[in-house]
Amino acid sequence: MFLTACSTAPKLALRPQQPPPATDNSTVRYPEVVRAYHFGRYIDPDNGLVMHEQHTVYRVEENTRWNLHSAPPDGFSLVSSSLRDSAFSPAPVNDEVLAEVNAQRLATAQIMMEGKILAAALQQLEQALQDARKNEQATVKLKMTVEDLDKRLHALETSPASTSTTNEPADSLVP
Repeated sequence: MFLTACSTAPKLALRPQQPPPATDNSTVRYPEVVRAYHFGRYIDPDNGLVMHEQHTVYRVEENTRWNLHSAPPDGFSLVSSSLRDSAFSPAPVNDEVLAEVNAQRLATAQIMMEGKILAAALQQLEQALQDARKNEQATVKLKMTVEDLDKRLHALETSPASTSTTNEPADSLVP
């Protein structure tokens, strides 16, 4: 019995190993953000003898970084399949936040209405100021005219031609 077990050479069977399941890297690192900018022709700012033809420049706006959110425990499922960066997800809305937003909207509407009322009052004040300036100019002109007429009247009263040399009364009806 021992001889039969030892007489056969063991066969080494190599089976290809299955690749590890694809992991979602968004749970480990956030991807980088790359934006494309299109430039037309321009002269190189460092060398005025060099002109660049129109081309696209790709710029890394945000480098990749580690996702520090912990993975959910086993058996716990998230609504979303992957965690998101809190800067890109909307703020949670509850009754307190909704009440505060509505209060801010109401306050903003009241401020806007009061601003319109103040603007109308300011416009009326500006109109009244313009009218007052016009009235002041007219008053100055009238005062100058009165002073001029007063001087002319004084000059007529003091002139020798104004005294009558006849013996007749000034109000006679005789021709």
